[in-house]
Amino acid sequence: MGEKDQAPPNARAGTEVSAPTTGSNRGYTYSNTLSLSQTFTAWCNSHLRKAGTQIENIEEDFRNGLKLMLLLEVISGERLPKPDKGKMRFHKIANVNKALDFICSKGVKLVSIGAEEIVDGNVKMTLGMIWTIILRFAIQDISVEETSAKEGLLLWCQRKTAPYRNVNVQNFHISWKDGLALCALIHRHRPDLIDYSKLRKDDPMGNLNTAFEVAEKYLDIPKMLDAEDIVNTPKPDEKAIMTYVSCFYHAFAGAEQAETAANRICKVLAVNQENEKLMEEYEKLASELLEWIRRTIPWLENRVAEQTMRAMQQKLEDFRDYRRVHKPPKVQEKCQLEINFNTLQTKLRLSNRPAFMPSEGKMVSDIANAWKGLEQVEKGYEEWLLTEIRRLERLDHLAEKFKQKCSLHESWTSGKVELLSMKDYESASLMEIRALMRKHEAFESDLAAHQDRVEQIAAIAQELNELDYHDAVTINARCQGICDQWDNLGTLTQKRRDSLERVEKLWETIDQLYLEFAKRAAPFNNWMDGAMEDLQDMFIVHSIEEIQSLITAHDQFKATLPEADKERVATMGIQNEIVKIAQTYGIKLSGVNPYTNLSPQDITDKWDAVKHLVPLRDQMLQEEVARQQANERLRRQFAAQANIIGPWIQTKMEEISHVSVDIAGSLEEQMSNLKQYEQNIINYKCNIDKLEGDHQLSQESLIFDNKHTNYTMEHVRVGWEQLLTTIARTINEVENQILTRDAKGISQEQLNEFRASFNHFDRVRPSLNGMMDPDDFRACLISMGYDLGEVEFARIMTLVDSNNTGVVTFQAFIDFMTRETAETDTADQVMASFKILASDKVSWAAPLLHTSQWKNCAGSCPQSRPTTASAA
Repeated sequence: MGEKDQAPPNARAGTEVSAPTTGSNRGYTYSNTLSLSQTFTAWCNSHLRKAGTQIENIEEDFRNGLKLMLLLEVISGERLPKPDKGKMRFHKIANVNKALDFICSKGVKLVSIGAEEIVDGNVKMTLGMIWTIILRFAIQDISVEETSAKEGLLLWCQRKTAPYRNVNVQNFHISWKDGLALCALIHRHRPDLIDYSKLRKDDPMGNLNTAFEVAEKYLDIPKMLDAEDIVNTPKPDEKAIMTYVSCFYHAFAGAEQAETAANRICKVLAVNQENEKLMEEYEKLASELLEWIRRTIPWLENRVAEQTMRAMQQKLEDFRDYRRVHKPPKVQEKCQLEINFNTLQTKLRLSNRPAFMPSEGKMVSDIANAWKGLEQVEKGYEEWLLTEIRRLERLDHLAEKFKQKCSLHESWTSGKVELLSMKDYESASLMEIRALMRKHEAFESDLAAHQDRVEQIAAIAQELNELDYHDAVTINARCQGICDQWDNLGTLTQKRRDSLERVEKLWETIDQLYLEFAKRAAPFNNWMDGAMEDLQDMFIVHSIEEIQSLITAHDQFKATLPEADKERVATMGIQNEIVKIAQTYGIKLSGVNPYTNLSPQDITDKWDAVKHLVPLRDQMLQEEVARQQANERLRRQFAAQANIIGPWIQTKMEEISHVSVDIAGSLEEQMSNLKQYEQNIINYKCNIDKLEGDHQLSQESLIFDNKHTNYTMEHVRVGWEQLLTTIARTINEVENQILTRDAKGISQEQLNEFRASFNHFDRVRPSLNGMMDPDDFRACLISMGYDLGEVEFARIMTLVDSNNTGVVTFQAFIDFMTRETAETDTADQVMASFKILASDKVSWAAPLLHTSQWKNCAGSCPQSRPTTASAA
């Protein structure tokens, strides 16, 4: 049957199954029919043998309907109506109709399948009917994970073969070609029958035959397929594969049911064993937990107080250790005990067994009550510990607080008497004096802030005396010492403030002078730095004018030196005034101006340096004047020669160009003239060498420009090389023209005409320098009488410009014209040939030569194209 005509693989009750059509694109091929016939025959016999019979030919053995009815009874387990025993046609039709009616009674609607076609042995109708039976009784009832029929069978195969390498079941045709899927199904359920690891994907015949033989021998599944047909068919028949695979599903379904029953029994036994184990664990954990609670409660009920804070803290630490270390595991055990009890009761209830009853006194409620008593005792013990600790903590806290505040105060006052007695302000600058003043003010603020601490120390000492502290004598002595020291600090603080205010006023005067010095010294120092930088600056000049400009600027600088010296004297006078004030009032100067890093010595040193650099600069400028004068002489010497050589090279280039395009005279005469030009050029080489020498001297003197000439040595070199190249190329072109003329037999007149045509169109674009572009070349050919299309011109361009440079040289033009004019016969030559044949009797040939027919023939002859520019 064709795929569009077959019953759907997942056909259920009410599905219409039509007979296969015989259209050109819908019917079975012969090989399909033969393969299905073999598969369906084997499937039918696998059921008929239960009734002690079988069929040999599926289209013949079902024609009388008897074995068809017997097959339906075997696979359905139901009795069909009694068959007709007659051998007439209507008896057979009646029996087949009984079988078809039984199939329809199972919810399958048969369309286009009639009893007459089965009785007549229509193989397609018979196979369609058997496929309907297979679908209904072997495939439809397959159900896997909410899928049924074909999809269910495919899903079952995918689930069973998923762990196997090289197996990917996606359909019921090409997925089974290599045989590995069938072997995987067998190995999944009976691994003792096949060694899957030895199978190879590249041996499909061996894999398929192995699966067929094992299934037939050990699984009672007859061979329904032919390995060679499957391997050699691009897409094996889906119905045949489905039929065969469904046999594996039914064969293994019973084994899976038995395995499920065994697993269920094992599961029940395992649950019972696990329940017994949980009961034993519960009894053990409950006993251990209750015993721990009984041992712990007496320890928590012990309320004997310790005498020292350390001992009480040790008790508290032991209690915390109990909370952190000992109790958490027991809390976990209690929680696990309850979890195990609940889990056990749930499992017993699910397995319909009576609830578990622990031993007396070990119920969950008993354990909860014992745990509640433990926590109550624990809470009372903790409250008692905290009360006792707070009671002892009060005295220790007051004593420790007194010691801490005394230590802080003594630490703060340490060194304060020495600090207040210092006379560091006598050698300090104004900024330092002001800093010391701010620092002293901060100290006074700090001193006032510490007044509260001194009062707190006295108050704590009084409270400890009132509470009859055991070491009150030590406390009182320490408190008295702190109060005496505090009064002394107040006196020293006032004396230091008076001294700082007096010195500050003196330093403000000196500071004003420092500021004035800095204001005048800074610009003067900058001027000297700039002057020293300019005097030492390395200069690069390239002409007399540039060096003269530097000399003028230097002279202007020297004129400003007297005024600068006056500024230096005024600045140094301010520094002298500062020294005078310091000596009068006994102030020690630090020697550093806070407003500038410049010292009087710096000003003096730099002024001396400026005066030293001026004559050195004069000497450097004079030496550079002499060097630039020498460079100017070298420039003029080079320019004199370059202005002669440059035009000479240009003139020779033009002369050679004229010789190459000049059509007067023979090629030999042109060659002679060019050789003479070449010799003259070679003889001129000595002038180039002399110019190179002058250029080398200029380079060594670092001369890079020359206003006396537009020619550089690089220009001259390039022009000289172009001149040598041009004369050599021109000589070579003339030599090639001579060779072409001699080889092709072209006359001097023809070459001259070619040259005239080329020169004419070459002059249209002078920038190409002796070459034509494609447009000029096309115009030249058209002027010479060529009728050119695009294809023909492209062919000609490939001949004259084989390298695709975009230009046509004269040599290429000559080569092309030579090929075009080779063996060309003109009308005069043909007439001369006729005269020779007629022995100078032209009377009979003349009419022929003057006829329009000959003229037309001559004009259409491929060799009669014009050969010169004049022909155009």
